[in-house]
Amino acid sequence: MGNIWIVTKREFASFFATPVAYVFIAIFLMLSGIFTFFIGNLYERGQADLIPFFNFHPWLYLFLVPAIAMRSWAEERKSGSIELLMTLPISAAEAVVGKFVAAWLVLGLALGLTFPLWLSVDFLGQPDHGIIVAAYIGSWLMAGAFLAISTCMSAFTRNQVVAFILAVVVCFLFVVSGSSIVLDAFQPWAGNLILDTVASFSFLSHFEAMAKGVLALNDVGYFFIIMLVWLYASLIVIEQKKAD
Repeated sequence: MGNIWIVTKREFASFFATPVAYVFIAIFLMLSGIFTFFIGNLYERGQADLIPFFNFHPWLYLFLVPAIAMRSWAEERKSGSIELLMTLPISAAEAVVGKFVAAWLVLGLALGLTFPLWLSVDFLGQPDHGIIVAAYIGSWLMAGAFLAISTCMSAFTRNQVVAFILAVVVCFLFVVSGSSIVLDAFQPWAGNLILDTVASFSFLSHFEAMAKGVLALNDVGYFFIIMLVWLYASLIVIEQKKAD
């Protein structure tokens, strides 16, 4: 744990040593406000809740999370600093987890800075704070799933743009896997078991319940499993590409 914390602190500080974290947080906050008030019609709905705010999170994360994660390993490999990192008395697994936790904390900070929206609906009415807390937790877990996938894609290549595109494509598949368009494509030849399996991978279906205040064990577990699987995949890729 000590080594993981060292890597986490190093990576977290590196985000704020450059404009990366500041730009990401500013864009996230700006888009959150636009989607909530203008596109989500928060005032016009006449309801004191943050449903319009959370409904857009999967689509915000689809592009913003790969943007912040694309440099995590691609830049290390391109600059050659990965060789120095691997000579330190830390394991590859500790480096993977440390980098992931640092980026996840940045995402959590950006999410936390949206608290004025919460204050706004509290001023406008009497929202169910339990539902809002559950939605925030669910959003952070979903952001972690996006981040784990994006981190793995970054480990595949030295090129940050390629890492970004790969991450967006893979994350998009996870977002829309439960949509009617995708399921209709499987309908003619797939049985119910296959359809249910494909739909179960959808980020949307698992997050929608959380956004309504239901923190079910299967939804929470799903996002943690996604994170663990893709971080393990990242570890395998990094171990195989050490010599590149």
